[in-house]
Amino acid sequence: MKKKNYTCVLALPLVYMVSASNAVALSRMEDLGRQLYEETNFSDPVGQSCQTCHSPESGFADPQNAISPEDTFVSIGADGESTGGRNAPTAAYAGYSPMLHKSNRGWRGGLFWDGRADGTLTGDPLADQAQGPPLNPVEMNSTKERVVAVISQNYAKLFMAVFGRNSLDDVDQAYTYFSIAVAAFERSTEVQQFSSAFDNGYMTPEEKAGEALFRNNCTTCHAMTLKIEEGPLFTNYGYANIGLPANITLPGYDPEEPDLGLGVTVGDDRENGKFKIPTLRNVSKTAPYGHNGYFSTLTDMVSFLNSRDSSNEWADPEYPFNLSENVGNMLLTDQEVDLIVTFLGALDDQ
Repeated sequence: MKKKNYTCVLALPLVYMVSASNAVALSRMEDLGRQLYEETNFSDPVGQSCQTCHSPESGFADPQNAISPEDTFVSIGADGESTGGRNAPTAAYAGYSPMLHKSNRGWRGGLFWDGRADGTLTGDPLADQAQGPPLNPVEMNSTKERVVAVISQNYAKLFMAVFGRNSLDDVDQAYTYFSIAVAAFERSTEVQQFSSAFDNGYMTPEEKAGEALFRNNCTTCHAMTLKIEEGPLFTNYGYANIGLPANITLPGYDPEEPDLGLGVTVGDDRENGKFKIPTLRNVSKTAPYGHNGYFSTLTDMVSFLNSRDSSNEWADPEYPFNLSENVGNMLLTDQEVDLIVTFLGALDDQ
């Protein structure tokens, strides 16, 4: 029996590949974070790092899932057998999500699909998230003591230069510093590149046509008005139940225990079935799609959002309550769906 846990990996190295044309100068903190992000000795057994499941080659999502999205929905733990219960999302652009809070538009912010990395541990949801995977028994299966010991052996000089001469003396504090450094790297321009055709103004006529359709149909959730200086992030940082069908082939799937997402995090049944609305940057690289990896292609994902309520080709929602009314009957033609998918490809960093 494979162990099951709903933590989505923040983690982890294949080989980190940055071409000379994309190479950027990192701050000392970011450089430390990059090395910790790539470190494979934190896990037990050794061999898994943050980059193993969040690799640049797959838009900082899991490259093994992207290779075979029809069959591989969740990441494999350090033991080569255990799995999580949710699809690993991209780690890129995650650092813009604010602390989890309730606004007049509903819950916003936080990280992981269910928002439980809310920012209360460190004051930063991204650093909070970085603390999860090393300690998760079905992911890196490590301990704070092991992580700090590896840092003390291999990175002490740089770590103390960044955080102070006594920064490794207390295990809990050192582990917090570890997560802050990883978050700094994930916010660096190596990860948040804003280098797509959309950002550079190189879109084709088809991509521009898809952008027009996207603006008219998709930006309530994948907002283009919430943006920073570099450009829009294609999310409103919120949560929704889009009616995703149950993935009955997911390891450990139990039809009697639907994944309730945000509702568990905030302790409110009215939020059951809602999951974080992800950024769409690099989305064509990050198959499969949805918190349970139900859709293996972006075309299927967009088609479902278009016709959930108007077509009988889709299976019933895993959690049939609290369904978002922003999707399901968008009345797009197949050609228009294809144009939107074409535009989404223009959001991939180059």
